Amino acid sequence: MSSILVKIFATALTLSQVTTAPEAVRTSFDPVRDQGEVSRLLRQGCDHFRKAFDIEDINLDDLIATAMEDPGAVAGDVKILQGLQFGDLVSSYRLFCKGEAVSPSPVDLGEVIAYFNKAVDNLPDHTTLKNARLPGMSVVIDGKGERFAEVFEADHRRQWVPLDRISPLVRQAFIAAEDKRFPTHRGIDERGVSRAFIGNLSAPGRPQGGSTITQQVAKNLLVGDDVTYDRKMREMIVAARLERTLTKDEILEIYLNSIYLGRNSWGVEMAAQTFFGKPAKDLDLRESALIAGLAKGPNYYDPDRFPDRMRDRIAYVISRMREDGYVSPEQAQAALAKPTRTVAYERARRNGAFHLIDLVDREARTLAGIQGLSKASYTVRSTLNPALQRAAEGALQEGLARYELNTGRVAFTGPETNLTAAIDAIEKAAKGEPLAQPAWRTALERARLPLYDVQWPAAVVVQKARAKEGGEVIRVGLRDGRILPLTTWNAAIRKSLKPGDVVHVRVTEGKAGAKGGARAELRVRPSVQGALAVIENATGRILAMSGGFSYPLSQLNRATQAHRQPGSTLKPLVYLAALQHGLQPNTLIWDAPVSLPPPDGGRGEWWSPKNYDGTSSGTITLRRALENSKNLVTARLLDGGIASDPKASLSAVCDLAVEAQLYLECDRYYPFVLGAQPLRLIDLAAFYAGIANEGARPQPYALEAVEQDGRVLYRHEPKPPVFIGSADRPAFFQLKSILQGVMERGTARAYRRLGPYVAGKTGTTDNENDAWFVGFTNEVTIAVWVGYDNADGKRRTLGRGQTGSKAALPIFDAVLQASWAHHAPKTALKGPSPEAARRLASLAIDPYSGDRIGGGQGGFMEYFRLDGSGRLSETQFSLVPRAEAYAYAPGGWGADDGGDRAEDLGQDPYARSYGWNEPRPRRDPNRRGPVYNSPLWPDEDEPVRRPRRVDPDYLWGRPVY
Repeated sequence: MSSILVKIFATALTLSQVTTAPEAVRTSFDPVRDQGEVSRLLRQGCDHFRKAFDIEDINLDDLIATAMEDPGAVAGDVKILQGLQFGDLVSSYRLFCKGEAVSPSPVDLGEVIAYFNKAVDNLPDHTTLKNARLPGMSVVIDGKGERFAEVFEADHRRQWVPLDRISPLVRQAFIAAEDKRFPTHRGIDERGVSRAFIGNLSAPGRPQGGSTITQQVAKNLLVGDDVTYDRKMREMIVAARLERTLTKDEILEIYLNSIYLGRNSWGVEMAAQTFFGKPAKDLDLRESALIAGLAKGPNYYDPDRFPDRMRDRIAYVISRMREDGYVSPEQAQAALAKPTRTVAYERARRNGAFHLIDLVDREARTLAGIQGLSKASYTVRSTLNPALQRAAEGALQEGLARYELNTGRVAFTGPETNLTAAIDAIEKAAKGEPLAQPAWRTALERARLPLYDVQWPAAVVVQKARAKEGGEVIRVGLRDGRILPLTTWNAAIRKSLKPGDVVHVRVTEGKAGAKGGARAELRVRPSVQGALAVIENATGRILAMSGGFSYPLSQLNRATQAHRQPGSTLKPLVYLAALQHGLQPNTLIWDAPVSLPPPDGGRGEWWSPKNYDGTSSGTITLRRALENSKNLVTARLLDGGIASDPKASLSAVCDLAVEAQLYLECDRYYPFVLGAQPLRLIDLAAFYAGIANEGARPQPYALEAVEQDGRVLYRHEPKPPVFIGSADRPAFFQLKSILQGVMERGTARAYRRLGPYVAGKTGTTDNENDAWFVGFTNEVTIAVWVGYDNADGKRRTLGRGQTGSKAALPIFDAVLQASWAHHAPKTALKGPSPEAARRLASLAIDPYSGDRIGGGQGGFMEYFRLDGSGRLSETQFSLVPRAEAYAYAPGGWGADDGGDRAEDLGQDPYARSYGWNEPRPRRDPNRRGPVYNSPLWPDEDEPVRRPRRVDPDYLWGRPVY
């Protein structure tokens, strides 16, 4: 028995059951014992279908006779029937439909049963569609109330609407065009199947399916769309079961919300919005006919590409509606006379904010109690500032690329894609006719690159030639039509590129009157990663966020989901504890080696940290120590600067860190104060926003509201920031003033132009594994991290000297400029609030020694805390006796270079010049136990320059530092 005949009879067995007894369909038969039952079912089905053929006025006997006389007249171009032995088919017809005795039997029912059992085994559960709501599309609104993004799963860009919100004309149009007997059949339309069978024989070019609306629901949502006999059999059984589980209205509602109708739209509501800019309940007759006409073939009847086809299809649908009595002849004639007016369509493509939208989705699931933005259709209001978001992402991408270019770590691994085939296809389709624009430009416009959120322009290699002076010259085309020379950093890259290759570039416009004009600089994917967040100080609204270089490369949001060591950006917390304890910014302290005993009181190793460059600078004020990120001073504050002993001081700092919501739990070991315990970037940003607010820490959030069908499911209730109660406003303002000094005189002094407007702190971890800058203005806080992922369990250094001021601060600056342009204008940092001002006094001091200066002698204006009676508490010599401080006082402020170079250290007994061997650390004679050197937790001082061999014949010049 031929395999085709086996499949035909297995399908016939399925049809026989679902049309004659849909409530009792069997999906398994014994290949031996049940052959009689299968034969009976086939005969019963044949009788049933002969009636359907008679109703459709088809003489089945005449058709069989024709097939016998001329098989080609029936099989024609229908490939699945070519090679079929029509003698076997006719014998089978006589056996099962005419009741004649045929010997030998052309049908092996054992084979048919075996195929049937396998085909319909393990059918999907049709009851899952009861009360089902398919995935939908949610719209994300930005902070300005504008539509920003659509969120949906692949093949589910829909807006689900109940049946009563779909125009009756739309419902009637679909039934008339797709399944006129839908209200009466039981899942399978025998007459439709018969008509489709004969139609496919007579006109095999574009096959008819004969599927009902119920079958289409089964195919689209449960059994899949394989073009096989197996799928058709499974589809028919599931459709019959659906008819017994769901009402006709429920089936129609699912169908109208699930079907694909072109323009990336699933369901009639989305199609109505996309084609006509209005809801499905407002469509008129012609518009309803167009939407229904697309069901047969959204691409084939696309009104944008094939208006004539769609015009004919509209006429067909309206004529069927007239014949079925849904509309009058007059209504039909009026609709046919109207022109078709669709709205312009531009496919929405998100090209940014993917990490932030993921955060919005997570917040919606947690706070609104929904399953996710793509599980249904919601209107989601966010805090996002779109212009600032785009600028922030671009700043991070360019900053990471610049870092690799500057450190020589950039690695070109090949183009993003190649468009040669697409360009050739466009030229071939033109058939010699002139193109409106070059084929390469059309191909580039259509291309969807792998890194679709990277803001560098895409460029395609259009020319490659030899230069007069040797080497190769490459010119690339941009989407705007310009062709520019491509700048690369070595000949190997130029040699590897070929026409059609697509790369990312950064376009540099030529200066007016300058020679050369615009150029395209090659940009490649960096291996280094980064993250940033911009939050509003007063509210905690997240205005912009990037969780990595590119979302397609990594969906991990490093701003909210990754924990990294903060390094020196945590030091302000230690100084805050000291200021709250009563120390003033001019308090003197030794920047000198220190060893602290184990905090648990045991006989473990003592902790002996170092400054980043290995030097120490003698006595120094708290202000200068934090401005220049002194590790030794931060450690010494634990020894009497905060509490009476190191263990109590560490406990106080840990408690403050937990209260500031930097950590859920604090690791109580000394390197914690230098930023050894990892935290989240977003939590660090919130802490710095708390400093800007004099202790009022905002709770960062990205979700404002979630709405569905006009109902508010969740709305963010504005809450005042929570005050960090362990420190008061005067201490926070003193800290804010010191952090402003970081910009003006400290580790961020390369950007001292920002000093009047910004306060912040650089941070670098051991071996330059992480680089940070966190800073704030009056309105916003910006946190930036740069580093390598630790996915393989190994930490990778950014390279010697790649501190927060080198790797992260330039990115911060670019984002800051964007925040001034797109959120709040640049303003000088505010002074103390009235509450803080009542407990502060500003006095002139010598910026180096901390001594107060008499009137008229200039100096630096410092903020001092007043006690409860309004008197100034003097703490300048509370940690270093006056005599000792003056005996070893270094000379000079050293504003030009940070004051930390060895030659500025005077006679300080702990001063170390560059190149010295490591001196023996200072040991407290009252302490016992070994001393060890912990890993270097860097501050931001300039690294020591290593000796270099210099070849006198070196041709490329010498670096200038």
